[in-house]
Amino acid sequence: MSFAVSVFSPAELSLLILWFIAITLPIGYAFRTDTSLAMGITVSVLLGSIVQVLWSFLQSFGVVEMWIWWDFVLIPARTTATPDFWHTLISAGFLHSQGDLTHVLGNVIILALVGVPLEQRLGRGRFAIVYLVGLLGGSLCWTAINSGSITPALGASGAAFGLLGAYLSGWPKDEIPFPIFLIRPWPVVLIALLYFGMELVRALATMESGQSSGIAHMAHIGGFVAAYALLPLIARGGPVELGVVDGGPSGQDVVSARLRRMKASMMDLDGLTDPWTERGFSIPKHLREPFKNLLQAGDEPETRIAWMEHIADAGTCPICDSDLGLVERDSGPRIQCSSSSEHFEWPSS
Repeated sequence: MSFAVSVFSPAELSLLILWFIAITLPIGYAFRTDTSLAMGITVSVLLGSIVQVLWSFLQSFGVVEMWIWWDFVLIPARTTATPDFWHTLISAGFLHSQGDLTHVLGNVIILALVGVPLEQRLGRGRFAIVYLVGLLGGSLCWTAINSGSITPALGASGAAFGLLGAYLSGWPKDEIPFPIFLIRPWPVVLIALLYFGMELVRALATMESGQSSGIAHMAHIGGFVAAYALLPLIARGGPVELGVVDGGPSGQDVVSARLRRMKASMMDLDGLTDPWTERGFSIPKHLREPFKNLLQAGDEPETRIAWMEHIADAGTCPICDSDLGLVERDSGPRIQCSSSSEHFEWPSS
């Protein structure tokens, strides 16, 4: 079975490469800068959808002709026929229908509003595993039930429902902001069971009618069930005890515990000089007083974070003039160049 990419025009191939960059860059950035993977995936899904909309625009002017994602959508009959297309079990999760932007936005809401607090519970590595479990669980369930189908399936819904299932399995009493009737904190058990219940009803209605709804309901259910079942194994030994009731990741008890852990491992600032002077530059005049205050009063995590945020907002990297940002590591907060940590990271590792 040949790959469609072999007959792409230069414009189509360029657009496909742009899509690859769009979906991988935000995730790579999250790993490289030690920032939220959930937000990286959210941005990845959004940017990938924008490239798909761009394809539709160019196709309307005849610049491109072939739908360039044929090699990356999940077609059950093709996936079961040859291992050459097993990658579509994952790649299909970064594609959506160009004509259904509400589907993209619905997934983005779950990825961001559920994914971020779940990642805070699990840590980035375990969150990545949970996301893959939900994505693969949805794809495998859909493929198993529709093994002879040649209809393409695509979308991040299996992974998104996996996040709901995992959160329900681990911390059902957490309250997280979510738009149901109002945008306010709702218990995870309510959000997850509401979504799962509606999806189950829709799946049963589709099977009874024998007519496709155009939505892969069983993929959603497969992702949810897989992540729910495997979460206790994945979360074993993680940073937060399963089932703990403390108000959720933004609850005061959790925040206080995080700050206590940070203080216990924070690097001592005594004897350090500012990062500009360390690199042979003159510290900007408007940052001299903030750095003096940071070095004198930065023993408490809250104070250190506040002064570092101020310095990052007001300063730029002396090497490449990029913006500075604040990242939190196990050894405490650090100011870092947004372009490359090798340019600027303080306190240095």
